[in-house]
Amino acid sequence: MRETHKGVLAMIAACTVWGLSGIYYKALSHIPPEQVLSHRAVWSFIFFALVLMLQGRLRELAAAFAERRNALLLVCATVMISLNWFIFIFSVQSGYATEASLGYYVFPLLSVLLGRLLFGERLATVQLVAVALAGLAVALLSFGLGAAPWIPLALAVSFSLYGVAKKQLLLGPVVSVTAEVLLLLPLALPLIWLTDGGGFLGGTRDAAMLAFSGLLTGLPLILFGYAARRVQLGTVGVLQYLNPTLQFLVAVLIFAEPFSPWHAASFVLIWSAVAVFSMSALRQERASRRAAMAATGVSAQIR
Repeated sequence: MRETHKGVLAMIAACTVWGLSGIYYKALSHIPPEQVLSHRAVWSFIFFALVLMLQGRLRELAAAFAERRNALLLVCATVMISLNWFIFIFSVQSGYATEASLGYYVFPLLSVLLGRLLFGERLATVQLVAVALAGLAVALLSFGLGAAPWIPLALAVSFSLYGVAKKQLLLGPVVSVTAEVLLLLPLALPLIWLTDGGGFLGGTRDAAMLAFSGLLTGLPLILFGYAARRVQLGTVGVLQYLNPTLQFLVAVLIFAEPFSPWHAASFVLIWSAVAVFSMSALRQERASRRAAMAATGVSAQIR
């Protein structure tokens, strides 16, 4: 099997885990979301610290905080990802998984816009159209519900700002995520032991499920990192939409959450935005591939 095919399979596996993770968090609805988040931080740290130890890279974790700029960016990234995790867990446990899936549809489009505004990245006309359609979808849902859909907005904004912080970090993905959950431990550990017996009063089942959150967090991130090194970014961007699609299907088909005509109209717009954005990304990928092949041919002729 070619490396590219392995990367695609790894990306599909990562997005499948993310997309179906709502089922896991729904099963923990009897445990407060701040408890679940605290356990997720602790067990994720244990998972990633073991990975770094096996790789002989634990020293890199201490070095991550050596530079003031890196340390500040890690704090910002930690605030954003913990907010994102908490809102997602809360939304699933509270019956708003449909809105959460909309947030993860909007996030890549918002990231493109932030890339243009903050880093001067080129934004094709069709990508602008996709961003406009996503904005229209959120506005339509706000009008239909009579209130701002804060869950999808908060999820999209927090994850996009997390990406902005990560883009500027001079660290590998495993080291940076380990540093982020390490920063959460001073809050997570007291909360675990001072509130409701640390979430373990439900018995062995709860204990096992909470511990499993470390693997549930760590494994897809490692699969994603494996895929990102082997697959073109345009393909990665398109495949990422498998995650919110599965979240949406779980919310509607398994959790039986209400799906009003306003939801339907908003999702039609967001899926149209995804289609436009995906076609643009794939077209750019093919163009860059052709340019690289042409450059290779010219180089060979010169030699």
